[in-house]
Amino acid sequence: MDIKNVIVIGTGTMGQGIAQWFLQQNTTVEMVDANYDFALKSMDRIHESLDSLVAKGKLEAALVSDLKKKLSVKKLEEINPKADLVIEAIIEDKEIKKDLFKKLDELMDQNTVLASNTSSFPITEMAKDLSAGRQKKFLGLHFFNPATIMKLVEVINGLETDRSLSQEILKWFNSKGKVACLCGDAPGFIVNRVARNFYGESLRAVGHYDLEKIKEVDTVMREVGGFKMGPFELMDLIGIDVNLSVTESVYRAFFDEPRFKPHRLQKEMVDGKRFGRKTKKGFYIYE
Repeated sequence: MDIKNVIVIGTGTMGQGIAQWFLQQNTTVEMVDANYDFALKSMDRIHESLDSLVAKGKLEAALVSDLKKKLSVKKLEEINPKADLVIEAIIEDKEIKKDLFKKLDELMDQNTVLASNTSSFPITEMAKDLSAGRQKKFLGLHFFNPATIMKLVEVINGLETDRSLSQEILKWFNSKGKVACLCGDAPGFIVNRVARNFYGESLRAVGHYDLEKIKEVDTVMREVGGFKMGPFELMDLIGIDVNLSVTESVYRAFFDEPRFKPHRLQKEMVDGKRFGRKTKKGFYIYE
């Protein structure tokens, strides 16, 4: 298959990164957000990111000029109904996502593939209220932040997903330099299931907010464990609020299995609106 026209719904950090990555594959991209002005600002940030790649000598100015023409912001009712692929990257709320997909089922051409960037919700459950034909063209596409750099993409089948479709998408991503892997429709899929313990055990080791202990854990994991980022640095990058939401979802999906239990320090940080880099304050302070 070939993917030439993509719609990305949700223009936060993940949606913005996904949109830019597809754009850099010379794909026409339409961005949609409930907050239209926010989507316009996200488009501006993508333009700035592309300009920085030109300044660094990684992209040609002429190419970037052409790519910018392929990017637009639309309202949901204005999107191209014949797009090849729609990727949802909105808030991690299952019911809101399901409502969106019901609307898209009606709006989009029968050949359009619908995908969710969810990090934790079952694909089968999100597809169950869609038409039978759409369920065959519905799957999970889980990217990792920053999507323009991180190579891994988890491709997740629902029970009704056409297996030949997921194989074609797998091949397409791999042909574009991503490392795509096929995952079972289990809570947290592969990475987020494994990562719960990376974060959870680190939080339990620290116990409460203690910057010296937090720095020590991050340093040990980087310099001894060989990780590029320590767990607290990574939570700040992802967003502590997002991390907590995923942890809670996986915990519930595994019927409150203790090893996935959220830690009260995560909740304290979220309650204090210390979400990480995006708020300039998380486990660390960012000037």
